[in-house]
Amino acid sequence: MTNTELEAQLGQISIDGLRGAAEVVYRHLVPTPLLNWPLLDAAAGRRIFLKHENHLPTGAFKVRGGLNFMARFAAAYPGRGVITATRGNHGQSIALAARLYGVAATIIVPEGNNPEKNAAMRGYGGQVIESGHDFDAAREEVGRRAVSENLHYIHSANEPDLINGVGTYALEIIEEMERRGERIDTIFVPIGLGSGICGVITAFRALSPSTRIIGVQAKGAPSIYLSWREGRIVETAAAETFADGVATRVPASLTFDIIRRGVDEIVLVDDDSIREAIRLLWRTTHNMAEGAGAIATAAALQRGDKEWGENIVSILCGGNLDTASLREVFNEKSREDGTDI
Repeated sequence: MTNTELEAQLGQISIDGLRGAAEVVYRHLVPTPLLNWPLLDAAAGRRIFLKHENHLPTGAFKVRGGLNFMARFAAAYPGRGVITATRGNHGQSIALAARLYGVAATIIVPEGNNPEKNAAMRGYGGQVIESGHDFDAAREEVGRRAVSENLHYIHSANEPDLINGVGTYALEIIEEMERRGERIDTIFVPIGLGSGICGVITAFRALSPSTRIIGVQAKGAPSIYLSWREGRIVETAAAETFADGVATRVPASLTFDIIRRGVDEIVLVDDDSIREAIRLLWRTTHNMAEGAGAIATAAALQRGDKEWGENIVSILCGGNLDTASLREVFNEKSREDGTDI
């Protein structure tokens, strides 16, 4: 992407863009809950407000971006198909939105991808094809097929309409906390390629500038963290984490530019802490989180710093934990303490 193209895309992401996206998103969805759970607070030693994006129809925040993108694409390019790469949640978003707007969607996933997410994407009407050893290899296949099959390539991050769409959850958080008369000291946000945190940055820097924005990545997939530390895009050789929703190794230029300008800090969380956060969220809220959905809470729990304040928002961005992973997470705890979960 050239600097001119980057600046043009950056100019499309704004508070007005988020508010315009809300008009599209709420044709199909209602705002998700922002809830405070006493047992979770007790475990954390501070108030944690969970933004329950796991309550959306696809079980994850991505559907907001898919709806906003597809409404505009279908109007501008009637009859043209789309293609994208995913580990699952973005693909479900595109498949559902494409069905609603009468667009044919091809979705490339890595070989051996989560079979339950694959089934969900097919259930929403997407054509799912496995290719490549990881997400970024699948993304390269998308680039090839987009050209050979004359399909529109939807990058899962470098799309202003996606960012404006997912950013509607950030507007909801700010509006709800204002209604309650509560301040937001710190917000913890998962980072895969960064569309979600870019929506948060856009909303919070305009409307709640004193809130600290903390991005969270997995230790086994730290490409954005390394890029933020070095001030340039850094690719990693692998993305090895249980949390498949944040398992990326090649940062996206658009989202990285927004992140480096707008985030206060990026922290890393190991897979054991993510699994423990999944178990804690279930025990204290009876909400199931996938790995990417629990990673922000895992970071909030491991940071005891007083500077984060008393009111914390943690984004539970998705709840699509497949059955095999669910057994692994909870059976692991049973073996550790002798309980029968």
